[in-house]
Amino acid sequence: MISSASFSAEPTWRTRLWAHENDAARHALSLCNYFESQNVDFRGKKVIELGAGTGIVGILAALQGGDVTITDLPLVLEQIQGNVQANVPPGGRAQVRALSWGIDQHVFPGDYDLVLGADIVYLEPTFPLLLGTLRHLCGPHGTIYLASKMREEHGAESFFQHLLPQHFQLELAQRDEDENVNIYRARHRGPRPA
Repeated sequence: MISSASFSAEPTWRTRLWAHENDAARHALSLCNYFESQNVDFRGKKVIELGAGTGIVGILAALQGGDVTITDLPLVLEQIQGNVQANVPPGGRAQVRALSWGIDQHVFPGDYDLVLGADIVYLEPTFPLLLGTLRHLCGPHGTIYLASKMREEHGAESFFQHLLPQHFQLELAQRDEDENVNIYRARHRGPRPA
Protein backbone atom coordinates (compact mmCIF):
# COMPACT_ATOMS: atom_id res chain seq x y z
CA MET A 1 0.00 0.00 0.00
CA ILE A 2 1.22 3.49 -0.79
CA SER A 3 1.64 5.49 2.42
CA SER A 4 2.62 9.01 3.37
CA ALA A 5 6.19 7.72 3.72
CA SER A 6 6.25 6.51 0.12
CA PHE A 7 4.16 9.21 -1.57
CA SER A 8 4.54 12.93 -1.10
CA ALA A 9 1.74 15.30 -2.08
CA GLU A 10 3.90 18.39 -2.41
CA PRO A 11 3.25 20.59 -5.46
CA THR A 12 6.20 18.92 -7.18
CA TRP A 13 5.60 15.38 -5.97
CA ARG A 14 8.01 12.50 -5.92
CA THR A 15 7.38 8.88 -5.28
CA ARG A 16 9.50 6.29 -3.54
CA LEU A 17 7.66 3.07 -4.18
CA TRP A 18 8.23 -0.30 -2.58
CA ALA A 19 11.65 -1.83 -3.26
CA HIS A 20 10.37 -4.60 -5.55
CA GLU A 21 8.11 -2.43 -7.69
CA ASN A 22 6.43 -4.28 -10.54
CA ASP A 23 5.90 -3.34 -14.18
CA ALA A 24 2.43 -1.91 -13.64
CA ALA A 25 3.68 0.34 -10.84
CA ARG A 26 6.62 1.54 -12.95
CA HIS A 27 4.32 2.35 -15.87
CA ALA A 28 1.94 4.20 -13.55
CA LEU A 29 4.89 6.20 -12.25
CA SER A 30 5.98 6.92 -15.84
CA LEU A 31 2.55 8.36 -16.51
CA CYS A 32 2.65 10.42 -13.29
CA ASN A 33 6.11 11.74 -14.18
CA TYR A 34 4.88 12.62 -17.67
CA PHE A 35 1.98 14.60 -16.18
CA GLU A 36 4.42 16.46 -13.95
CA SER A 37 6.89 17.22 -16.76
CA GLN A 38 4.10 18.45 -19.06
CA ASN A 39 2.31 20.41 -16.33
CA VAL A 40 -0.97 18.63 -17.09
CA ASP A 41 -3.69 20.61 -15.32
CA PHE A 42 -6.17 18.47 -13.39
CA ARG A 43 -7.85 21.36 -11.53
CA GLY A 44 -11.60 21.21 -11.94
CA LYS A 45 -11.36 18.36 -14.47
CA LYS A 46 -13.56 15.28 -14.37
CA VAL A 47 -11.08 12.37 -14.41
CA ILE A 48 -11.39 8.57 -14.48
CA GLU A 49 -8.57 6.05 -14.11
CA LEU A 50 -9.09 2.58 -15.60
CA GLY A 51 -7.47 -0.60 -14.26
CA ALA A 52 -5.97 1.45 -11.46
CA GLY A 53 -4.05 -1.27 -9.57
CA THR A 54 -2.64 0.83 -6.72
CA GLY A 55 -4.55 3.95 -7.77
CA ILE A 56 -1.42 6.12 -7.85
CA VAL A 57 -2.32 7.86 -11.13
CA GLY A 58 -5.81 8.75 -9.89
CA ILE A 59 -4.39 9.78 -6.51
CA LEU A 60 -2.03 12.20 -8.26
CA ALA A 61 -4.93 13.64 -10.27
CA ALA A 62 -6.97 14.10 -7.07
CA LEU A 63 -4.05 15.74 -5.26
CA GLN A 64 -3.71 18.12 -8.19
CA GLY A 65 -7.35 19.21 -7.98
CA GLY A 66 -9.18 16.75 -10.21
CA ASP A 67 -12.62 15.29 -9.48
CA VAL A 68 -11.45 11.68 -9.81
CA THR A 69 -13.07 8.26 -10.13
CA ILE A 70 -10.54 5.46 -9.67
CA THR A 71 -11.69 2.13 -11.11
CA ASP A 72 -10.63 -1.49 -11.29
CA LEU A 73 -12.11 -4.93 -10.77
CA PRO A 74 -13.86 -5.54 -7.42
CA LEU A 75 -11.08 -7.72 -5.98
CA VAL A 76 -8.61 -4.79 -5.73
CA LEU A 77 -10.95 -2.01 -4.63
CA GLU A 78 -10.17 -2.43 -0.93
CA GLN A 79 -6.44 -1.89 -1.58
CA ILE A 80 -7.13 1.15 -3.76
CA GLN A 81 -9.51 2.60 -1.16
CA GLY A 82 -6.81 2.18 1.51
CA ASN A 83 -4.30 3.97 -0.71
CA VAL A 84 -6.74 6.81 -1.33
CA GLN A 85 -7.44 7.17 2.40
CA ALA A 86 -3.71 7.16 3.17
CA ASN A 87 -2.79 9.73 0.52
CA VAL A 88 -5.72 12.00 -0.30
CA PRO A 89 -6.62 14.47 2.46
CA PRO A 90 -10.20 14.54 3.76
CA GLY A 91 -12.33 16.55 1.40
CA GLY A 92 -10.24 15.41 -1.58
CA ARG A 93 -12.34 14.53 -4.59
CA ALA A 94 -11.53 10.87 -5.20
CA GLN A 95 -13.95 7.97 -5.28
CA VAL A 96 -13.20 4.28 -5.87
CA ARG A 97 -15.60 2.15 -7.94
CA ALA A 98 -15.71 -1.18 -9.72
CA LEU A 99 -15.70 -1.14 -13.51
CA SER A 100 -15.62 -4.14 -15.84
CA TRP A 101 -14.84 -3.02 -19.37
CA GLY A 102 -17.53 -3.73 -21.92
CA ILE A 103 -19.99 -4.75 -19.22
CA ASP A 104 -20.91 -1.87 -16.95
CA GLN A 105 -19.27 1.26 -18.37
CA HIS A 106 -22.75 2.63 -19.11
CA VAL A 107 -23.38 3.17 -15.37
CA PHE A 108 -20.65 5.83 -15.62
CA PRO A 109 -21.22 9.17 -17.35
CA GLY A 110 -19.78 9.64 -20.83
CA ASP A 111 -18.34 13.09 -20.28
CA TYR A 112 -14.94 12.68 -18.62
CA ASP A 113 -12.36 15.35 -19.43
CA LEU A 114 -9.48 12.93 -18.84
CA VAL A 115 -9.41 9.13 -19.09
CA LEU A 116 -6.20 7.61 -17.70
CA GLY A 117 -4.69 4.13 -17.82
CA ALA A 118 -1.29 2.61 -17.12
CA ASP A 119 -0.35 -0.89 -18.23
CA ILE A 120 -3.90 -1.87 -19.18
CA VAL A 121 -3.23 -2.95 -22.79
CA TYR A 122 -1.86 -6.48 -22.43
CA LEU A 123 -4.70 -8.98 -22.89
CA GLU A 124 -5.79 -9.07 -26.53
CA PRO A 125 -9.26 -10.58 -25.94
CA THR A 126 -10.11 -7.50 -23.81
CA PHE A 127 -9.15 -4.96 -26.49
CA PRO A 128 -12.68 -4.56 -27.97
CA LEU A 129 -14.09 -4.20 -24.44
CA LEU A 130 -11.47 -1.59 -23.53
CA LEU A 131 -12.06 0.29 -26.78
CA GLY A 132 -15.83 0.41 -26.19
CA THR A 133 -15.25 1.60 -22.64
CA LEU A 134 -12.87 4.35 -23.79
CA ARG A 135 -15.35 5.47 -26.45
CA HIS A 136 -18.12 5.70 -23.88
CA LEU A 137 -16.21 7.42 -21.07
CA CYS A 138 -14.22 10.04 -22.98
CA GLY A 139 -16.23 13.25 -23.37
CA PRO A 140 -16.49 14.92 -26.78
CA HIS A 141 -13.61 17.25 -25.93
CA GLY A 142 -11.88 14.85 -23.55
CA THR A 143 -8.40 13.40 -23.70
CA ILE A 144 -7.18 9.86 -23.03
CA TYR A 145 -3.68 9.18 -21.69
CA LEU A 146 -2.42 5.59 -21.80
CA ALA A 147 1.01 4.37 -20.70
CA SER A 148 1.80 0.96 -22.12
CA LYS A 149 4.63 -1.52 -22.30
CA MET A 150 4.86 -2.35 -26.00
CA ARG A 151 4.58 -6.12 -25.68
CA GLU A 152 4.55 -7.76 -29.12
CA GLU A 153 3.34 -11.03 -27.66
CA HIS A 154 0.26 -9.31 -26.21
CA GLY A 155 -0.68 -7.25 -29.26
CA ALA A 156 -0.15 -3.80 -27.71
CA GLU A 157 1.30 -2.44 -30.95
CA SER A 158 -1.76 -3.63 -32.87
CA PHE A 159 -4.09 -1.95 -30.35
CA PHE A 160 -2.33 1.40 -30.72
CA GLN A 161 -1.64 1.21 -34.46
CA HIS A 162 -4.92 -0.28 -35.69
CA LEU A 163 -7.77 -0.40 -33.16
CA LEU A 164 -7.53 2.88 -31.25
CA PRO A 165 -6.94 5.06 -34.36
CA GLN A 166 -10.26 3.87 -35.84
CA HIS A 167 -12.07 6.06 -33.29
CA PHE A 168 -9.47 8.42 -31.85
CA GLN A 169 -6.82 10.82 -33.08
CA LEU A 170 -3.76 9.23 -31.55
CA GLU A 171 -0.41 10.79 -30.77
CA LEU A 172 2.71 9.25 -29.28
CA ALA A 173 3.36 11.71 -26.44
CA GLN A 174 6.49 10.08 -25.01
CA ARG A 175 8.67 7.02 -25.57
CA ASP A 176 10.94 5.38 -22.99
CA GLU A 177 13.34 3.22 -25.01
CA ASP A 178 14.94 1.64 -21.93
CA GLU A 179 11.62 0.37 -20.54
CA ASN A 180 9.92 -0.06 -23.97
CA VAL A 181 7.03 2.04 -22.65
CA ASN A 182 4.99 4.47 -24.73
CA ILE A 183 2.64 7.15 -23.47
CA TYR A 184 -0.17 7.95 -25.87
CA ARG A 185 -2.59 10.87 -25.98
CA ALA A 186 -5.90 10.35 -27.81
CA ARG A 187 -8.98 12.43 -28.65
CA HIS A 188 -12.27 11.47 -30.33
CA ARG A 189 -12.09 11.24 -34.11
CA GLY A 190 -15.78 11.65 -34.86
CA PRO A 191 -19.23 10.97 -33.46
CA ARG A 192 -19.30 8.96 -30.28
CA PRO A 193 -21.42 5.85 -29.77
CA ALA A 194 -24.91 6.38 -28.38
